[in-house]
Amino acid sequence: MAETNSSPLDEPPVDSSKTWQNQPLEKQDGAEISASSDDGEPKRQYPSGLAVTLILTSVTLAYFLFFLDLAVISTATPAITSQFDSLVDVGWYGGAYQLGSAAFQPLSGKIYSRFSIKWTFLVFFVIFEVGSAICGAAHSSAMFIVGRVIAGVGSAGVANGAVTTISAVLPTQKQALFMGLNMGMGQVGLATGPIIGGAFTTNVSWRWCFYINLPLGVIVGGFLLFNTIPEPKQKDPPLQILSSTIKELDLPGFMLICPAVVMFLLGLQFGGNQYAWDSSVVIGLLVGAGATFAVFLVWEWRQGDNAMVPLAILKHRVIWSAAMTMFFSLSSVLVADFYIAIYFQATHDDTPLMSGVHMLPITLGIVLFTMVSGTLISVLGYYLPFLLAGGVISSIGYGLLSTLSPTTPIAKWIGYQVLYGVGSGCTTAAPYIAIQSLVAPEQIPLAMAIIIFWQNIGAAASLIAANAIFSNSLRSELQKRAAQISVSPDTIINVGVRSIRDLVSGSELTAVLAAYAKSIDKVMYLGIAVSIAVLVFSPGLGWKDIRKVKELQVLTNKSPNSDDKDSAVIG
Repeated sequence: MAETNSSPLDEPPVDSSKTWQNQPLEKQDGAEISASSDDGEPKRQYPSGLAVTLILTSVTLAYFLFFLDLAVISTATPAITSQFDSLVDVGWYGGAYQLGSAAFQPLSGKIYSRFSIKWTFLVFFVIFEVGSAICGAAHSSAMFIVGRVIAGVGSAGVANGAVTTISAVLPTQKQALFMGLNMGMGQVGLATGPIIGGAFTTNVSWRWCFYINLPLGVIVGGFLLFNTIPEPKQKDPPLQILSSTIKELDLPGFMLICPAVVMFLLGLQFGGNQYAWDSSVVIGLLVGAGATFAVFLVWEWRQGDNAMVPLAILKHRVIWSAAMTMFFSLSSVLVADFYIAIYFQATHDDTPLMSGVHMLPITLGIVLFTMVSGTLISVLGYYLPFLLAGGVISSIGYGLLSTLSPTTPIAKWIGYQVLYGVGSGCTTAAPYIAIQSLVAPEQIPLAMAIIIFWQNIGAAASLIAANAIFSNSLRSELQKRAAQISVSPDTIINVGVRSIRDLVSGSELTAVLAAYAKSIDKVMYLGIAVSIAVLVFSPGLGWKDIRKVKELQVLTNKSPNSDDKDSAVIG
């Protein structure tokens, strides 16, 4: 039975009439069977042997590609802007991907909860591949941006589908271990993206940063196509669902959240760059985003259980705590990922490839400790200590990174990166493991859609904020050194990182590099803030030993105002 002394604020209440027991697994026809405590409930059947190996391999590879596409653009951007003469579009190259992903994330959860996990995953992955092909074949900046948006839409379903598939094919007690491995591979894609992008751009063409997704996609699709992913609950036939698509998927809700996200990110992108923060364009976008989001919330409240994002699920502490933790967690990874690369390319005159090599301490720290934390959570049972430790270590790492200068010794910048990488790795898998352990399998797609949506919004907002901090700080630092530099600050900023040494030399170059280092230091302050925010929101996930979970947790359909005070509403 579930633990009876659990606080309603720490974890979802248990509806014993709807739970599956995680009793010892039986073997039947080569598959694992999870026995049910209620003879009226269907038994959970899990694939095993080669079948589960192929499924998990394809999911992990897809997750790797999802994060790789997020980071590979960083070192390829200069070559793309040179080919298309599109320096003004740089912000869109990274933001368009996250914009498409964030806008479609809530809808993806609803789709997974209504349609087949396997076929939904494959459809989203095909969309991701189409977007990658368009990016690789782009003949203009506009075509490239469209490809990034399409790839982002596909990535929304890939990210959600990977976690949903793991929950469907593995028993609860095995999910934490594999989630750590899966997230570790995702971090490999995120951390090695700059290296891979730099290698392709330097030795072949930037287009292969996106073409590489196509042959790997054949492997993902092939492994999934010929295997079966069990469904947590029986789903209606697709044709029957399609007959009531608008009602079931809440398309009006999607038509409200999508423009709200677009206006919000556009407002942040334009503010301080194309337009002043107090301009009518920026204010109009941000106010429009807020108003549209308010209408979306009213609509979702009126829809109740049929809403794309049932508001009742947001009332639960575990859900909103995981969402806010992920809002800041991915932000803490990306801020350093982009600006430490700029530090090496500016102050050390690294090529894109060598800047990625010099960031290997971060790569190894994130990858290793994402896997280690997932494994230890599976063994020790507790995920919260890793979130708290990760937040502390990451904030210390960022604090040390904020002291970087052109003359920082090698041993120090390696050690600073290791601390930051270890801390970030510890915070990566835990929120996903918490959701998998505390939410019923059929409700995981909705829960995952919510936390991945906020993760993408947080990452996009933090990158835009970091860009504003860096740009404004660099201009200010260059103005302070105007007496030492004969070239105007705007000219230095416009030539970009790789052309600094073509513009200035000697003592002038020393002053410019000092300005770059100081500006990057100030970006690291943002990293400290988002790392501390992880410490603030992660305790809401509760102190839960997942080894003692004997039943899958489900949320009841009772109202919080009813006599059962431990109940929470969920669609």
